[in-house]
Amino acid sequence: MEGSPISCTGMLSRIELRHLLALQRVPNLGDTSVKKLIHHVGSAEGVFKESRKNLLKIEGITSFRLKEFNPKIILDLADEELAFIHSNEISVLHFKDEDYPNLLKQCYDAPLLIFTKGSFNLKNRPIISIVGTRNATTYGATMCEKLVSELAVLNPVIVSGFAYGIDIIAHKAALASGLQTISCLAHGLNQIYPRVHEKYVSAILNNGGLFTEFWSNDAFNRENFLKRNRIIAGMSEATIVVESAEKGGSLVTADIANSYDRDVFAFPGKASDNFSKGCNALIKTQQAQMIESAADLIYLLGWDLDTKKQQPVQTELFVSLSEEEEKVVSYLRQEGKEILDIIALGCQLPTYKTASILLNLEMKGLVQPLPGKQFQLT
Repeated sequence: MEGSPISCTGMLSRIELRHLLALQRVPNLGDTSVKKLIHHVGSAEGVFKESRKNLLKIEGITSFRLKEFNPKIILDLADEELAFIHSNEISVLHFKDEDYPNLLKQCYDAPLLIFTKGSFNLKNRPIISIVGTRNATTYGATMCEKLVSELAVLNPVIVSGFAYGIDIIAHKAALASGLQTISCLAHGLNQIYPRVHEKYVSAILNNGGLFTEFWSNDAFNRENFLKRNRIIAGMSEATIVVESAEKGGSLVTADIANSYDRDVFAFPGKASDNFSKGCNALIKTQQAQMIESAADLIYLLGWDLDTKKQQPVQTELFVSLSEEEEKVVSYLRQEGKEILDIIALGCQLPTYKTASILLNLEMKGLVQPLPGKQFQLT
């Protein structure tokens, strides 16, 4: 979706949107169950026309889930929200829409609907999420800004949560580099939180957008932020944690990204720094790969810079290798091309260290990176 704000997109009619909204308001049902109903019946409108007896035949749909399925009440609520959507020129992406974020669509618990505002195009662009503490240090801010600036050559979409600290720094850095940025909100589009960030909304709407799964009258609570985090993790191919204390929302986002089998990265910090403890723990427990720059991220993801080709590195006749480099070279000589994680496993080395070794070997002209994070000897 790009350009003009509309109320619903793709094949979603106003009638279908009305019934989707109504199904969202059935207590105890949930988005996953609604998708299951639609899959069996064919449409949201069709769910209302189907008999309760037939609905209860669907696996996982119990009488408890349908106990408060009251069409009159929930359709009235849907009409109120539909009026808000139209009067505020909000676009709606539904889970079957071709414009719904493709990677998020693959997540079993992806939102039924996403309400959006802005001008964005997510197609054929790398999408990465950048998260971190609300109490960003100078180090964290610098690393975040540098990362986004160096990634600009790839024209990625930068996703974050619009919160204080690393989130808003990531959004601002994206805008400064002319990149699209998506702000995932933990509330409806009837408000902006924190209010102090309202001054950035116009720039984000002009080159990116606001995403939320929440209605205009949804309660504003802590659980919303946790639900919001799965959109941040799910719509991106990689999540980068810049700074985090031992506990925090960014660690929840990293955990969700791992559960979706997405790449997670973290910047290391001093052992004594409170707002690096979370990142250090992610790296130490191999829940995130360590990066120190955009170059590390690009290398580990196997992204193509699409810049002008460099002259090939001539392999030296007599190359001095460390013991660990010898181990990796020997493994590749025996196994042929292989992906990073398997190389690390085969060499009994941490993934982040193996990535660094492979980079050194590439610089020495001994290893060639391949698509899909694979590597082989030259």
